[in-house]
Amino acid sequence: MPGFLNKVVLITGGNSGIGRATALEFARQGAKVVIASRRVKEGEETVSLIQDNGGTAIFIQTDVTQAVQIENLIEKTVTVYGQIDYAFNNAGTAGTRNLGIEQTEEIWDLIINTNLKGVWLSMKYQILQMLKQGGGVIVNNASVAGMVGFPNGSIYAASKHGVIGLTKTLALEHAKDNIRINCVCPGGVETDMLTRFWTEEGTSQIKSAHPIGRLGKSEEIAKNVIWLCSDGASFITGQSIAIDGGYTAQ
Repeated sequence: MPGFLNKVVLITGGNSGIGRATALEFARQGAKVVIASRRVKEGEETVSLIQDNGGTAIFIQTDVTQAVQIENLIEKTVTVYGQIDYAFNNAGTAGTRNLGIEQTEEIWDLIINTNLKGVWLSMKYQILQMLKQGGGVIVNNASVAGMVGFPNGSIYAASKHGVIGLTKTLALEHAKDNIRINCVCPGGVETDMLTRFWTEEGTSQIKSAHPIGRLGKSEEIAKNVIWLCSDGASFITGQSIAIDGGYTAQ
């Protein structure tokens, strides 16, 4: 029997990459999936992929930087499915590759609002719902850039360090509420966002920086997200799990 049969999972940024892979895997394991993203076409494509394989999913257009839209997302999810058992806060942006002194205030606002404020807002309203229903599990998508320095990506690194801090703190605040909160910290993963951020030469350098000798795959991150939501991880909370082919072990 699928391990998440009839459970409800909410995935922000579920329209592509790691978010889409996680949505598809949850659906394969029997979960009812809610896809939230700004891009309608790609979000609806994820829903179609799930439904074509016999799964259950809906799409709710959402900008995670806007509190009113997050409130709407939670309300609609509960209206349709009755609860939120699991949430994967995956929506994010890489910004631009520049020295810290060359970054602009506009880029700062874009990255911090999406990657950090968006995760905080998402958790805030997810936790409020989970408190009402007696518990739940949240996984946030951070990055190895939240664990180490990241030259030419200072604002991105700052946002991801912040996600780890939020994860640890809210996990402690709600440890006795039957709410577990962890984050995954992927290394370089074969996604459109990585391709946009790095040149072909840069991508090759990133690949070689991983001792395992390759980039990760979205499906590999997805399986770890799902494990963190499972009963197999029932004694794990407040943790940052590096899924990075040895990158942070160096």
